[in-house]
Amino acid sequence: MFPKPRQDLVPNTAAFERLPLVKATGFREYDARWLYPDEINLLGVEAVGLGLSTLMRERGVPMRIVVGHDFRSYSSAIKAALTTGLLAGGAEVHDIGLALSPMAYFAQFDLDVECVAMVTASHNDNGWTGIKMGIDRPLTFSPDEMSRLKEIVMNADFSDDQGGGRFIYVPDLPERYMADLLKHPKYERKMKVVVSCGNGTAAAFAPHVLAELGCEVVPLNCELDHSFPAHNPNPEDLAMLNATRDAVVEHNADLALVFDGDGDRCGVVDNTGNAIFADKVGVMLARDISALYKDAHFVVDVKSTGLFQTDPVLAENGAHTAYWKTGHSYIKRYSHENGALVGFEKSGHFFFNKPIGRGYDDGLVSAIAVLDMLERNPTKTLAELKDALPRTWQSPTMSPHCADETKYGVVGAVVKHFEGVAERGETLAGQQIRELITVNGIRIVLEDGTWGLVRASSNKPELVVVVESPTSEANMRAIFAVIDEELAKHPEVGEYNQKI
Repeated sequence: MFPKPRQDLVPNTAAFERLPLVKATGFREYDARWLYPDEINLLGVEAVGLGLSTLMRERGVPMRIVVGHDFRSYSSAIKAALTTGLLAGGAEVHDIGLALSPMAYFAQFDLDVECVAMVTASHNDNGWTGIKMGIDRPLTFSPDEMSRLKEIVMNADFSDDQGGGRFIYVPDLPERYMADLLKHPKYERKMKVVVSCGNGTAAAFAPHVLAELGCEVVPLNCELDHSFPAHNPNPEDLAMLNATRDAVVEHNADLALVFDGDGDRCGVVDNTGNAIFADKVGVMLARDISALYKDAHFVVDVKSTGLFQTDPVLAENGAHTAYWKTGHSYIKRYSHENGALVGFEKSGHFFFNKPIGRGYDDGLVSAIAVLDMLERNPTKTLAELKDALPRTWQSPTMSPHCADETKYGVVGAVVKHFEGVAERGETLAGQQIRELITVNGIRIVLEDGTWGLVRASSNKPELVVVVESPTSEANMRAIFAVIDEELAKHPEVGEYNQKI
């Protein structure tokens, strides 16, 4: 019988080598992420694989699963340990090797395999590992599924019906994935594109695909290097965006496409070198797509710009938009279940459903959508398309540190505070509160449309703060000052990663 995981083992000890270590907080809302080896060891990863196979059996899904891994020094070992646990639990494992997360999702369809477990920590710093899982394509885990997996693993509540596993290595999945993307016609418009990969896994695939589609590719940090020597591969990271801006200006490029570590997100820098926040890219794409598909339904996360509901072009095209919880799993599931044409998340996860896509997040599919928009507007630059949007003043995503054990309590207290302000009819930043959206933390909307958001990060020990105003920078800063003052009352909240 597999031993019950411990949370107190120390690396480089005998117990660490013979007992599983799994820190319970690594099971987050819908992803699993740990610091390796301080929070999980290889035996602990085996326990997760055994627990996942138990959950598959418990939920009555076929015991078939795709596994892949990103390019980190330890990811292959993590995947091997995960595979051992899956095989011990009786799963048929289809190993696709080095992969992007969307390649693993594609493999579920291409190989007709129901489940997926992709070993990746996405854009997290080195030292992190994680697993993106799903047992109902194209969806990834819901909080209910993650909570049940956590119970199984931490209590060693593994199925007695084990054994009979089967291992299948799929050597050509990358070629099949890229061939599927290259069914798209080549572009007639000549476009010079900086492809910025931050030395992450997307570097092995994105430059080739975009060049084959007819783009003139200028590669930036496209050598695989798991030490990430230039910067973290994160399209929201200012160091990555600044390096990309410089490359766009140097090469007089039409745009840059900026990929995260596991290739499921794509950031955009325009021809002037200015980064376009992903939610604004979403509005631009929604304009373009809703002109083709009248009365289109979109879903966006609560961090996203208010333009999705106020933009006159979207209104003219009959588009309508709903706000939902932040998190790739939430937006993917909500857009799938509610028949949305596209789901947009401010972090850059975009979900194109039929007839455009298969419903999962793929940075290359998002990149192609941006290039399609330019192809359909041959006389416009990307900056001109961006400047055609109504102006707003918007912050980057700001992330003050807050431990996983306390972050939800802090957000709960903040929600209660601002609900009290609204109930008492008090003003904030000189304005009345028009609306409070509490599907995920709290989004405070003032009477002129200025808004501010506070929520707990789903995958890191952080809070998330975003503010925007359609009227002035002063109003944007005013609502941030109100939120920052409230957060300062909580000693659990630490330094911001960046601040306006």
